[in-house]
Amino acid sequence: MSNPDTVHVAVGVIENTQGELLISRRAAHQHQGGHWEFPGGKVEGGENAQQALARELLEEVNIEVVHAAPMTVIEHAYPDKRVRLDVWHVTVFKGQADGREGQEWRWVPRHQLTAYSFPAANEAIIQRLLDEPA
Repeated sequence: MSNPDTVHVAVGVIENTQGELLISRRAAHQHQGGHWEFPGGKVEGGENAQQALARELLEEVNIEVVHAAPMTVIEHAYPDKRVRLDVWHVTVFKGQADGREGQEWRWVPRHQLTAYSFPAANEAIIQRLLDEPA
């Protein structure tokens, strides 16, 4: 990572067998609070993005990653912080989604993603999902 002030985040675009994607709502007190997002979290020291993805998805939404493929990397500057999103497409997983941190969550079809308010850094992910065949 080029800038030590950048927050490195592993993001999971989790797709179920019906082609729906898992999204969750950020708590009001968090950065970009109230917005919907694809689940994930910060990459901690000593782990790579794929390890962070597996840890965060299990902690946050009770999803155990079986297969994830790299999708894209996004760098975005908000007025108050910079983020680097390592985005993974999770197509094989174990577990039933559950907001383990009390967050609201839901499965949505790709074409309905634009009905939800996402942080600006997620716009490129959504556009890519809408451009790809389901």
